[in-house]
Amino acid sequence: MKTEGGSTAAKRRAGERAAEAVEDGFVVGLGTGSTTAHAIRAIGRAVDDGLAVRGIPTSFQSRQLALEVGIPLTDLDAVDGVDLAIDGADQVVDDPDSRAHGALIKGGGAAHAREKLVDTAAERFVVVADPSKLTDRLERPVPVEVLPDAHTVTADRIENLGGDPTLRDAERKDGPVVTDNGNLVLDCAFGPIDDPDGLAAQLSRIPGVVEHGLFVGVADATYVGTDDGVEVRRY
Repeated sequence: MKTEGGSTAAKRRAGERAAEAVEDGFVVGLGTGSTTAHAIRAIGRAVDDGLAVRGIPTSFQSRQLALEVGIPLTDLDAVDGVDLAIDGADQVVDDPDSRAHGALIKGGGAAHAREKLVDTAAERFVVVADPSKLTDRLERPVPVEVLPDAHTVTADRIENLGGDPTLRDAERKDGPVVTDNGNLVLDCAFGPIDDPDGLAAQLSRIPGVVEHGLFVGVADATYVGTDDGVEVRRY
């Protein structure tokens, strides 16, 4: 992990800036990952100071952190809507001249199915990131959550789309990563993705795919933490 002089400081600034957008009475989607964790901790401090909010976690990790910092939790079935979702990203297209401006790849933490449910349900979805996540074109492997019984057939169909799927292995245990939903993850390399929207539609049509990590036209803004402060990209 880098020190406060490096990307950790940038992540903290982005997360804390996003937390400032949370208002009294909000239902807040709580994303997953190291940058979003700074936002969750900041919201927890605001709750200690009297802010009344309810959080909807997107993973076991974000749920545990929210409980640790004292954020009251709820779920999508128990609310009328989500006022604001705060989440990170593995890559963000930062090119105002591109039709894909603001498109994301998410799923490094294998929580993208739940994240997409919460993020798309929100009135506003804010991405928190450091400059290393910005790119002209998406090019990282796209995480695809798949039903376990379908992963080989699904992998074949992804290859037919030009992808190179790899079953994600777990760390410090034998076997693959298993999501909070009990599914597997294929990391699918497509090279530079010129049409994220078109690829997203193709992946969604494959039987056995639960959800993929392409988030196109979902984010309202990205808060980019830097060494000097926070830059805001609005879409």
